Amino acid sequence: MGLISFIKASLRLLKFAKKPDRDELWLSIKICFLGILIVGLIGFIIYMFAAALLRPIITG
Repeated sequence: MGLISFIKASLRLLKFAKKPDRDELWLSIKICFLGILIVGLIGFIIYMFAAALLRPIITG
């Protein structure tokens, strides 16, 4: 029963799905790139913060 309802719901969704136009695709690409950049920047800041804290402990 669960599989059949899942397939029906998936087919219903695919009926309404459409291929994005050029502007919509470009906007999605920019948003994804911005998200990757922000996550990378946060990771780099955490890495630099941890390195600054651990350096005096290691060189001791």
